[in-house]
Amino acid sequence: MELRVLRYFLAVAREENISAAADYLHLTQPTLSRQLMDLEAELGKKLFIRGNRKITLTEEGVLFRKRANEILDLVEKTEAEFRSVDEILAGDIYIGGGESKAMRLAAQTARSLQMRHPAIHYHLYSGNADDVGERLDKGLLDFGILIEPFDRKKYDSLRLPTRDRWGVLMRRDSPLAGAELIYPEDLIDKPLLHSRQSKIQESLQAWFGCDLEKLNIVGTYNLLYNASLFVEEGVCYALCLDGLINTTGDSSLCFRPLANQVTAGMDLVWKKYQVFSKAAEKFLEAIQERLDSD
Repeated sequence: MELRVLRYFLAVAREENISAAADYLHLTQPTLSRQLMDLEAELGKKLFIRGNRKITLTEEGVLFRKRANEILDLVEKTEAEFRSVDEILAGDIYIGGGESKAMRLAAQTARSLQMRHPAIHYHLYSGNADDVGERLDKGLLDFGILIEPFDRKKYDSLRLPTRDRWGVLMRRDSPLAGAELIYPEDLIDKPLLHSRQSKIQESLQAWFGCDLEKLNIVGTYNLLYNASLFVEEGVCYALCLDGLINTTGDSSLCFRPLANQVTAGMDLVWKKYQVFSKAAEKFLEAIQERLDSD
């Protein structure tokens, strides 16, 4: 399977039309059609549903699009690393993480490096721990910032000097807004959104003392901003970390922490036996120095 064929496939998936994709790729339509048929034959799967005016992806095609994007991302990352091997420290650093104040430490480290090594570029990926872990495992990220707990058998890590509080995001006119702390019994009958991150669900179940399915769970979220809109509209409460959504000034929202000091540690993690680019190696060295000096 050739990289150019992956690019052909992605162009057709994006354009949803053979003629438009052929024009974009500067190929003839018969040549592109033949390449796609050869690809389907090689995989033994049908990737496209060919209509009169529009081409759509089959279920296997959707999966292959995801894998093709990941392969090409990794190729570009590898090429960039080799291009950066010269006297000037340059290159790309890929960092993934969920919404957390801990990302500020990465930003501060990047700022200090930028002054000495302006040719380093940073690429940020936002997602929950499951999403970030998957991209770490595939080599698409150099580092991830993960909420504890996570699988320490798979990753090396640095403990970051921040702990985020778990609590509930709610409207200021909510019946619970007057409470200083939130207890499990306060939420039993309340419509709740929670993070779909698997390890976080386990921690929340331990705090509630029961399976989450026994609660009034109305949905899950990946990143908190969109969930906050549901809270603002009065649909539900959201179980989340503090400091991610503005609850000051004239915001209609407020945050109340969970009782019993429920906090989450944060770690910078990377794959065990990871071979870093020079830029990523310098970033890890700089963040370690910053932690040691605090």
